[in-house]
Amino acid sequence: MSLLQGKIVCVTGASRGIGRAAVLESVKQGASGIIAHYYGDEETTKEAQSLRLEVEKSLTGCKAILVPGDIAKHETCIQIVSQGVEAFGRIDVLVSNAGICPWADFLDMSIDVWERTRQVNLDGAFYVIQAVANQMKRQQPQGGSIIAISSISALVGGGLQCHYTPTKAGLLSLMQSCAIALGPYNIRTNAILPGTIATDINKDDLADEAKRQSTISRTCLKRLGTPEDVAGPVVFLASDLARYVTGASLLVDGGLFVNLQ
Repeated sequence: MSLLQGKIVCVTGASRGIGRAAVLESVKQGASGIIAHYYGDEETTKEAQSLRLEVEKSLTGCKAILVPGDIAKHETCIQIVSQGVEAFGRIDVLVSNAGICPWADFLDMSIDVWERTRQVNLDGAFYVIQAVANQMKRQQPQGGSIIAISSISALVGGGLQCHYTPTKAGLLSLMQSCAIALGPYNIRTNAILPGTIATDINKDDLADEAKRQSTISRTCLKRLGTPEDVAGPVVFLASDLARYVTGASLLVDGGLFVNLQ
């Protein structure tokens, strides 16, 4: 049995990393997708186009549309919903995944870096979650599932992440509050907190072999995570198996948090 058979899943920041893995795992489970990606980067556009082709060549018969735009702009989030509804008639699941982490020293961090990180990671998440939630409210009584990709960084500090960790903590708090606000409409909101997942966002940092091995040694499962490791929990929270789960936060970190010493 496919866990997401016939569901319409929207994923932001879908062209690579966790977002891409979430799209592909959702498709394996029978979903069709709305692939929202950043439009200002030629490489990102190519990756999104290749993902769409991969989805539509799958044996499940799923379809996908691309919605390019800057998630930090409210109008982009409105377009994601309107184009998704135009193509599919509804949205059942939102995976709010788009995020950035330009490593920066706190004392030297520019205001532009602080503001852009907040705008993408937190403002953009708020805009798209609000827009999709309003659509899901109109779809009553079926409701929907909203999943925010937060981070283990919502719970711990990072010397070069003084701009990033507050946004991830904000996402966790947002999902808890939205669980209260949206529960009456049968809309579930949960957060996933990945640990160290090997993606482009931390590629340069993990190139430092000493840091890489230190992280692995402190992870109970003795390896770094992959985007696919996060995609499975995304599908679970999106599915009816999690129909009574809302306001929850799920660590997907291979046991890193319990062994931070």
